[in-house]
Amino acid sequence: MQQIIYFFQKFKYFLFFLFLECIALTLTFNNLNFHKSKFVNSANSVTGIFYSTLSNSMEYLSLKSKNQSLQEENTQLKNDLEKNKLFFSTDISVIDTVKYHQKYTYTEAKIINNNYSKPHNFLTINRGLNEGIIKEMGVINRRGIIGITENVSNNYTRVQSILNKNSNINARLKGNTAYFGTLKWNSIDYNTVQLHDIPRQAPLKIGDTIETGGKSTIFPEGIPIGTVSKINKRNTANSKINVTLFNDMSNLENVYVVKNLHKQEIQLLENNSNE
Repeated sequence: MQQIIYFFQKFKYFLFFLFLECIALTLTFNNLNFHKSKFVNSANSVTGIFYSTLSNSMEYLSLKSKNQSLQEENTQLKNDLEKNKLFFSTDISVIDTVKYHQKYTYTEAKIINNNYSKPHNFLTINRGLNEGIIKEMGVINRRGIIGITENVSNNYTRVQSILNKNSNINARLKGNTAYFGTLKWNSIDYNTVQLHDIPRQAPLKIGDTIETGGKSTIFPEGIPIGTVSKINKRNTANSKINVTLFNDMSNLENVYVVKNLHKQEIQLLENNSNE
C-alpha cells in the first residue's frame, strides 16, 4: 500500500496531465465529427488487422483437415463426372447409354513413402483391400500419372512408380491419337522418362504434350504425362524421345487410385479370344 501511495505522490503531476488529456480527447471526439470519424476508422483498422491475423493463423492450423476435405470432394466430383459424362451424343435427341456408361471410379489416397533415386522405385499409399484397391490399378494426381498398384495389404498398397525400369505404359501424342508408343525410364533423371517406338512419320516437336493412350485397362486415355524435351534418332526403328514429367516425382502427397469397372470383362474376352 505504501508503494502505491509513493507512486502517486511521485507522478501526481504527470498523472493529472494524463487525466486532463483524456478529458480533452473525449470532448474532441464527441463534439467534432471529423476527429470522431478518424478515431473510429483507426480503431477499426487496428481491430481488422488483429482479426485478420487471428483468422489467418486459425486457417493455417486447419489446413490439414481442409486439404483432406477438398481431396474427398475432388474424388466425389471425379466419380460423379464419370457417371454423368457426356450422356448426350452430338445429336442431342440420341442417348447412347452403352457408350457413356460409367467406366472408372476414383479413390483418394495419400503417399506415405516415396522412392525416386533407385533403378526400381516404389511408393506406398494409405489405402488397401479394405478400400477396394487391388493389383494393377492406375495411380494418378491432378498433374498426371504416378504408377501402378503392385502389392496390396488390408490398409496399404505398394505402387510401382513410373520411375521403375520395369514400368511400361502406353502413351500417345496429344491431339494426334494415331501415334502411340511405350513409356519407360532409363533410371538416370527422375524428372525425365523415355517414350519408345513412336512412328517416324509422327509430327513430333519439342514442347508437345504426351498423355496416356488408353490402350490398356489400367489408365484412362488422356491423362497427362509430360512434354517432349528431346528427340533422338528419329531415322531409326529404335527412336527414343525424352519426356519431362509434369509431376515432380520427388515431391508427391495426394493421389487417386483409378479402378476400371470394365477391366475383368475386357480381360475375360481377350483371354477367350487367345484360346
